[in-house]
Amino acid sequence: MTGRPRRVTVTSPRTAAARRRRHPLTREIDEQTHLGEVYMRSLVRTQFRLALFVCTVLACVVGGLPLLFLLAPELRAAELFGLPLPWVVLAGLIYPALVVGAWLYVRQAERNERDFADLVERR
Repeated sequence: MTGRPRRVTVTSPRTAAARRRRHPLTREIDEQTHLGEVYMRSLVRTQFRLALFVCTVLACVVGGLPLLFLLAPELRAAELFGLPLPWVVLAGLIYPALVVGAWLYVRQAERNERDFADLVERR
């Protein structure tokens, strides 16, 4: 004897039991079952949080500019290229910032959807 224990195969006595068929998660979503609703609610909630975050940042930036110019009157009087600074900020900086913010939002929303699709496919 070599001292190694003998291997034993353990099997279930219910070898003929009916196996549960696995349905793809996309079917659960398409048929609007409870599980599908849970997954869809999760995606919608994630997208809603992202939209709420972007709107909050936008409101703080756009709403904060008048407050900034109110609290710092010397900025209101300043000029850049012969134009008042508040006009330069509003016309020259806010719109490009909005475009960049929208681009980042779309990128993140697509990433959320891609992650959701990966989660659905993996199951």
